[in-house]
Amino acid sequence: MSNQTNRPKPGALYALGILCLLPLIGFFAGVVFLILGIVHYKDKWFSLMGAFGIVWTIAIYSSLFYVGFYSSFGKNNFAKLSQQNLNGLVSEIEFYKIQHGNYPDSLKQLSSNNKFIFIHDVIPGKSLGGNDLYNYEKRGDKYVLFSSGVDGVPYTKDDLFPQVTISDSNKIGLIRP
Repeated sequence: MSNQTNRPKPGALYALGILCLLPLIGFFAGVVFLILGIVHYKDKWFSLMGAFGIVWTIAIYSSLFYVGFYSSFGKNNFAKLSQQNLNGLVSEIEFYKIQHGNYPDSLKQLSSNNKFIFIHDVIPGKSLGGNDLYNYEKRGDKYVLFSSGVDGVPYTKDDLFPQVTISDSNKIGLIRP
């Protein structure tokens, strides 16, 4: 009798191969299937199911990462979040002036008082240039605040500016474009 007929067969475990189609779970199931297929069962189809589960999970998460951070769809959604943060920063800057009598010299100075303020632009790709803070410049008794937008270059058409509704714009120091 040959050694091949004495090997245990995975049999019913083939049905568990469906786990390999589930991202994340499929990775771990794939590792188990691959190891069992090579070491214990010595079954190439069982091993291939495991390898497929690993590759499938990596492919799914890689594509989600790309769509979320580098596609125009993902960047535009981050731009919406950035717009909300900018709108909130205006009130924080105005509150800082009420507390200290003048506007902060930088956004880092603003965040030293309140750790829960978002001074970093959430649009991906800005941090590649080394500066991921919103653009802020104190100009005497006024200030300019904006995001460089999706392209990451300031003073271009995709820049985002705070959208605040105030009946008397002389009451705040925000310089609007």
